Amino acid sequence: MLKVNLDTKIKFLHGLSHKTRIQILECIKDSEKTVSQIVEEIKGNQSNISQHLACLKGCGIIVGRQEGKYVYYGLRNQKMRDLLTTIDGVLEEVENDVACCENHIG
Repeated sequence: MLKVNLDTKIKFLHGLSHKTRIQILECIKDSEKTVSQIVEEIKGNQSNISQHLACLKGCGIIVGRQEGKYVYYGLRNQKMRDLLTTIDGVLEEVENDVACCENHIG
């Protein structure tokens, strides 16, 4: 079994732990998008979206690809796409428990 440093795992999961970052990931899950396309789709502001993109990119969750004057953002690889799908599948089973959890910190 692959051993991952606990602090690294926590940093990675923190990269997924913000509403805007989840919205961005859902937005680019099926296809690459520019910042402008992401801003338009999730109804955010460019500065805020850019900061969250930097966090996601810094955590290795997404990648950026330069094409002309535009940068297209997409998920790092199929494993990231699979992870998002797996999270959705798990949530289908525990959604009510999570919604009722009074121990949520944040």
